[in-house]
Amino acid sequence: MKKGIHPEYNPARIVCSCGNIIETRSTVGDLSVEICAVCHPFYTGKQRLVDTAGRVERFKRKYSKESSS
Repeated sequence: MKKGIHPEYNPARIVCSCGNIIETRSTVGDLSVEICAVCHPFYTGKQRLVDTAGRVERFKRKYSKESSS
């Protein structure tokens, strides 16, 4: 490998919003993420639906009217 063309590969901490901390190495440095393998619904088997401003209810009302006609 050529000298001086590769970025530094230093230890880094990835901190999830759920509080999970992952120690790894990265060229970017410390990272902050919103979701990780500990809290992701695919891995936990729990569906967590965050409804902002009633979007799910609005969607259900809109498409339930069309299907009934």
